[in-house]
Amino acid sequence: MTGVGFSTITFAAAACTGVSVACFLLILLQFMEKIQVDKGLDNEMKKSLPVMLRLVMPLAPNVRFISRMKFIKNTSKKTAEQLLMAGYSYTVSAEDFISGRILLVILGIIFWVLVTIQGRPIIGLVVLMAFYLYPGAWLKKTVQRRHNNIMRALPNVLDLLTLSVEAGKDFLTSLRDILGRRKIDALGEELHRTFREIQLGKKRSQALREMSLRVRQPDLTSVLNAIVQAEELGVSIGQLLRIQGDTLRNKRFSRAEKLANEAPVKILGPVVIFIFPSVLIILMVPILMQAAKYLGR
Repeated sequence: MTGVGFSTITFAAAACTGVSVACFLLILLQFMEKIQVDKGLDNEMKKSLPVMLRLVMPLAPNVRFISRMKFIKNTSKKTAEQLLMAGYSYTVSAEDFISGRILLVILGIIFWVLVTIQGRPIIGLVVLMAFYLYPGAWLKKTVQRRHNNIMRALPNVLDLLTLSVEAGKDFLTSLRDILGRRKIDALGEELHRTFREIQLGKKRSQALREMSLRVRQPDLTSVLNAIVQAEELGVSIGQLLRIQGDTLRNKRFSRAEKLANEAPVKILGPVVIFIFPSVLIILMVPILMQAAKYLGR
């Protein structure tokens, strides 16, 4: 029984150590990711991949043939769409991103074998799972964060466009002036790219449609489709932009109210799991101790 108890304690200690190491690595990587994004020339943001991926990217050509196989075709297509939505299509290709994930899995397997030989397979398994899950989770989170930034910035940009258009400027001139004065963010990057495409000769409706397909943010898609339809039908863009801005602002307020109403329900779980047992212990332990002392007489 003593040996079984000791093995259980050892297993629990190893599991806790593995989870702690994995959490520490993820926090460290996210911190380093945040401090390595800097502003470059032409008012654009130079995007950097996470440190974990950048370390293996020089070796990506060695396993690129795997990412080109037919059974990974759907995964490669989905990854390319996510990189485009995240704004990393110019930073890394889908093949290189998948190759980096494959290299991380290989490194995780090697690490797992090494620590298993030393008698700590749980730590190796946790690190392997972290190497396997982190790139996909990072990409998904980046897309979601970028969509949220676009959703927050869109109503203000529409208000500025409305004022400029109603003051007598045309749409492209208003867009150029706004982009020249705004701080570059996710929405500004996409608008800059679309504006350059129009300057190079692409039709405005086509450039806006491609922006919609590239970003795939629902609010932005509805606005761009409305602008394209207004251009095709000859409707006043100023009035349209004002209506779209008011609609998005009301939608944002409704979303904020919904999140505020959901907060009490979401906080109920932590209260029941963490706070309520602590309060119960603080209240009941002295009573039980007194009862045990009284009954023990």
